[in-house]
Amino acid sequence: MFRLASRAAILAVLPAAAFAQTVTPEAIRAATGAIDGAAIIANAAETRNWPSYGLDYAETRHSKLDAINADNVGELGLAWAYDLGSRRGVEATPIVVDGVMFVTASWSVVHALDAVTGERLWVYDPEVPGEYADRGCCDVVNRGVAIHEGTVFVGAYDGWLHAIDAATGERLWKVDTIENREMSYTITGAPRVVNGRVIIGNGGAEYGVRGYVSAYDAESGEMAWRWWSVPGDPAKPYENASMEAAAKTWDPAGEYWKAGGGGTIWDAMAFDPELNLLYVGTGNASPWNRHYRSPGGGDNLYVASIVALDPDTGEYRWHYQNTPGDHWDYTSTQHIILADLEIGGEARKVLMQAPKNGFFYVIDRTNGAFISAEPFVHVTWATGYDENGRPIENPAARDPEAPWETIPSAYGAHNWHPMSFNPETGLVYIPAQGIPLVQQTDPAWELNKEKPMSTMSGQGWNLGFLFNTVAPEAQPFGQLLAWDPVKQEARWKIDHVSPWNGGTLTTAGDLVFQGTADGRFAAYSASTGEALWETPVGTGVVAAPATWEKDGVQYVTIAAGWGGVYGLMQKATENVGPGTVYTFRIGGEATMPAFVKNERTTLVSGVPYDPEHVGEGLALYVSNCLFCHGVPGVNNGGNIPNLGFSTAETLTGAKEIVLGGAMVDGGMPSFEGRMTEEELTRVIAFVQGTADAVRPK
Repeated sequence: MFRLASRAAILAVLPAAAFAQTVTPEAIRAATGAIDGAAIIANAAETRNWPSYGLDYAETRHSKLDAINADNVGELGLAWAYDLGSRRGVEATPIVVDGVMFVTASWSVVHALDAVTGERLWVYDPEVPGEYADRGCCDVVNRGVAIHEGTVFVGAYDGWLHAIDAATGERLWKVDTIENREMSYTITGAPRVVNGRVIIGNGGAEYGVRGYVSAYDAESGEMAWRWWSVPGDPAKPYENASMEAAAKTWDPAGEYWKAGGGGTIWDAMAFDPELNLLYVGTGNASPWNRHYRSPGGGDNLYVASIVALDPDTGEYRWHYQNTPGDHWDYTSTQHIILADLEIGGEARKVLMQAPKNGFFYVIDRTNGAFISAEPFVHVTWATGYDENGRPIENPAARDPEAPWETIPSAYGAHNWHPMSFNPETGLVYIPAQGIPLVQQTDPAWELNKEKPMSTMSGQGWNLGFLFNTVAPEAQPFGQLLAWDPVKQEARWKIDHVSPWNGGTLTTAGDLVFQGTADGRFAAYSASTGEALWETPVGTGVVAAPATWEKDGVQYVTIAAGWGGVYGLMQKATENVGPGTVYTFRIGGEATMPAFVKNERTTLVSGVPYDPEHVGEGLALYVSNCLFCHGVPGVNNGGNIPNLGFSTAETLTGAKEIVLGGAMVDGGMPSFEGRMTEEELTRVIAFVQGTADAVRPK
């Protein structure tokens, strides 16, 4: 419920752009105007720039720069730091072209910077309404922009695709990507520009939407095509043959179309110019519980799949489904990397993915043929894959009644945090993790109905599961894992103090860079995993770094800002931000900015309540508050406060906040019409009662 200060107030304190900026609009126009598909392909030979989200169309995140290397990385120092003016999650990989940087903060705000000095050039705020925050599951984040022929493209959290003049920060056009505004669609992913078309997908599967990916003309914003990932109402004509084929894999008795079906395409994309194929990863099914959405079983195409499309027409070419009949929120929206590997003495054009379900996949990218899949973490839902590429499932993982500890859990063995591939070492560097969770069928679940104790049902979530009805036995962990995709085995690993660590970058200097949940930015030997350098950055890091060159000097940049679905409730450092862009170079001597400590250190006390209300308050809290604020008093929160560490004044004044909308601009929704004063009284009783119960005696 209660969230942070308004975005407008935070942005207001940013310094105004300097009048005598060192990078002129003409220079920006010259640098960015030359970026198109051919330039992205040409840049891959030397990687002086970082012109696309994953560096190149293959999304390798492998830089050929080696001026910073294993021998001198210990001499890295700060070149500059820039305050993004954000207090929520920062997930963007900066785009850098000829010394001009474009990076997004939370709320999809775009910052253009002089990449050498950190000077602000312009800021573009898409003005996402604060009340839109509760339309998405996983923080008001954005993973970055795309650039093409002098235009910057950003997909805003509220579903609008914006085209911005790269030189001035002025809007050129914007287009609504949401096909039905009554549904809770969002955008958190970075666009890609392929063959002159801006490709973007949407999130929202938890809220009962039907997934799709869309392409827009980069110059005009006119929609060129849209491909749906799951079938719609069978009483209506199917859009194409792929939807007709998919419908055969869903049980109509579950009326899956009323819950949307899910399959949202919210992150992973890669492009092979030679094959002219666009690869997208699809999300989880809606609702999560297959017993409700498709009671007769079925693979439920094309959820939890990798799909190849014609980027010019959007026509389906082939698919591989990682998790048939997804039941566990095992999205396949995690990073896709293209590579040419020698496997079994044969040169193969492959794509690689390490999705949530814990298996590392190597797939023939020409036709979708299965090559191999092996677990890269401990997995219990399946014992392996057969020769046809289908999982050999543990039947207990689909038990319709008993609780089941899902390993990996819905947080994933690897979530959206990008991995990278170094062709020189032959290794993929994965931010691997484990976050314990027990799930059990929710017998009270109904589509779009708030039910006390039905997880987040008051916020529109459609899961069909209860969570942690018994305590999980697994322990949380986070790792940097170096994985051999040919041998399908780990080469080395680094253990971190927490899950939810940042994405990775690897370079020709035999380096791997990664930010960590406990607020460090570090470099390791890509060959051996030896720790070579680190620096504190004042907050947990979830984004992936970029490296680039200007005037013969190599730089490394990381955007730090704790958040995402796990970061809403948990953290591994007592520093709380703000969101900051850090750029390093050999011999850098800039001073680190001051770090901000979390001041919520005392459990709330003194708020009067009726103990008889605590049980009812628990049920209301689970259905409305749990996945934002966590369990009261267990910890003092992530980037959203844990209410057990509120002040007494906050709880006694909760009516103005919760029902009056006093913090809507900061992302705290108004519950007017959704919660009564009497119900709020019971929620407060639960918060104060729980704080009292866990307080050390």
